[in-house]
Amino acid sequence: MKKYYILFLFLAAFITVSAQEIVPIAVDSIAIKADKFFGFDGYKNYYYSNNNVIIKKNKNSNLQFQDLSLGDVTKVDILNPLKIIVFYEKFNTVVILDNQMNEMERIHFSEFENPIIATAVGVADQNKLWIFNALNQKIALFDLVSKNYQTIGNSLDGEVNYYQTDYNYFQWISKNGRLNTCDRYGKILEVAQLNFAEAYQIISPNEILFIKDNTLFVRDFSANKQTKIQIVEKSFRNFYYKDQILSIFTNEGNTNYKINLP
Repeated sequence: MKKYYILFLFLAAFITVSAQEIVPIAVDSIAIKADKFFGFDGYKNYYYSNNNVIIKKNKNSNLQFQDLSLGDVTKVDILNPLKIIVFYEKFNTVVILDNQMNEMERIHFSEFENPIIATAVGVADQNKLWIFNALNQKIALFDLVSKNYQTIGNSLDGEVNYYQTDYNYFQWISKNGRLNTCDRYGKILEVAQLNFAEAYQIISPNEILFIKDNTLFVRDFSANKQTKIQIVEKSFRNFYYKDQILSIFTNEGNTNYKINLP
């Protein structure tokens, strides 16, 4: 009887641990050679860079953009795949591409009458960009049509270590690990204090994905819960999540998983 009791405790413990992990289902994979992986859009186009060439790849085409004079690509924002934002921080420049990877516009922030040193740039809405200006440590909205630059909110306390933008919010993690959000009216809120991680992706106002010690987790701030995501890859370089698809980026390429986050 004692043996059965011990076995029951072991199984109960195993089920409890398993219940605390999310097990995604592999869907497909794609072979890519890349230095950086920026993500995928709703049309199953993959965006990445190799030797500083930005590539948009799908099963039928392979489109490219490059400008070696601007140095290393800092960030590619694909929130609006019809207007792709490419940020070159070293040259304080943004290049806007269409869905065929053709250049539509180029903005040199150093040429403005009132100086701007951009260290974060992302899509705000159809015709605006979020900008973090390192000169005054403030967030601003830049209108691509009128060229109007509007500072919003107070100066930030600390540098921006990681950031994400969408049509309504500028979200960032500071150097001391605080996750914050700023809306388009300049209202700034502190969401949570985070531990250091190798990579992040903010997936909702209350949820964040992150890599810690080569393990992927999702943290839900509203429920004060952190859950491990169980994936096959023992070593991976980055990840991207969109529409219940988790893409794991390795040296060999990307594997896509169907995943239901809590």
